[in-house]
Amino acid sequence: MDVNDVDNDIEYDEEYDEYHDEGNGENKGSRITVKQRIIRFFILIVALAIFALVAMSLIQGPAWVIELLSLRSSEITVEEFNFDAGRSRIFAKMNNSIASAGTAGINVVDFGGRETLRDTFRMTQPSISSNGNRSIAFDIGGSAVRVFSESQIISSLETYGTIVSATLNNSGWFCVVTQEGGGSRGTVSVHNAAGHEVYRVDMRTGFPLTAVLSPNNTNLAILNFSETGSNINFYHGIDDYKSEPDLIFDIYGGLIIDIVFLTNNNLLVISTDSLFTVDRSGSATMLYSFPGQRLGGFVHCGNFIALHLYDYGIGLQGNLVTLNTNGTILGELAINREILSMSAINNSLVILLSEGVVFFNRNLDVFQASADSLSAAGSSRVLALSNDTALATNDNTAIVIRRGEH
Repeated sequence: MDVNDVDNDIEYDEEYDEYHDEGNGENKGSRITVKQRIIRFFILIVALAIFALVAMSLIQGPAWVIELLSLRSSEITVEEFNFDAGRSRIFAKMNNSIASAGTAGINVVDFGGRETLRDTFRMTQPSISSNGNRSIAFDIGGSAVRVFSESQIISSLETYGTIVSATLNNSGWFCVVTQEGGGSRGTVSVHNAAGHEVYRVDMRTGFPLTAVLSPNNTNLAILNFSETGSNINFYHGIDDYKSEPDLIFDIYGGLIIDIVFLTNNNLLVISTDSLFTVDRSGSATMLYSFPGQRLGGFVHCGNFIALHLYDYGIGLQGNLVTLNTNGTILGELAINREILSMSAINNSLVILLSEGVVFFNRNLDVFQASADSLSAAGSSRVLALSNDTALATNDNTAIVIRRGEH
């Protein structure tokens, strides 16, 4: 029987029903056509599916529903990129390239997989970060610092003391925190875009963890740890030598984890129980407080901030929160899975689960999950490259994942 035969049968049944109903009022509506049987069967299947979905959501929570709905059938393409930076590799995204730092040095690969830069030197505990078209790589506990573009080394330093951290702002200026001994608890050096040192702070109390420079290259903030807790030392106008900071901001009852300058030159501060900003005068504005949860992760890009929060004493249960830099909440999502890594770019948040990568927009609507993609399984870190692309890596592989169109 072909399709035309089926169509004829259905038309015949409908005509028969119309004739039969007119001829026998007692049997009117008693005969079900083929088309009606198909429609009723389809409705039954949909109803059963909805019932099962609701039942599972009541048992396993809303995170399971979101995960299930996110496993769509749209195409995911993967491509392996080759990086030759040694072991303990970590990655950072530049404008049109991916930079890698490892125990054997650094190299840069463009989005087509072609190497554009390589510099071989030894690092024991490599670290790297990027800002625009520049990256800074450094050896924590060592002395090597490299600032580079996608195709050339801009600055190559060997520090006198051991490196604690280094940061790079969007103007190409950078800060290096070292421990040098000799009565100094730590030293912060500020370098311009050409790599020349233009300012230095020798800390006499506490231990500096990180230092950041404002986008206009005038305000320096140093996150400092002391016996009484953590504080932020502000230096306004780094072109003048100062033996003491212009302002010290203390936090009471908490511990500051990280600091980031925003484009308006206010400082974004992440602590163990809150997220807030501090302006030049030292006035703080609370953005989000989470005293009943433990911070699992924190990422920031120019368009939004993302927090991963665990509930105390309830295993992996917690939630994701995204918000603007003014504190407006963009999205909240319950989650009961371990997040291995997360990264943000433009309007996209990418998280890495043990099964693979999940793409969200900044409102935490699921773009697509690739948890069914075995290529991303086994990765330990994820790096967002665009709204549609991420790099999933471990010490042996680097897989570019491009989500398909729905």
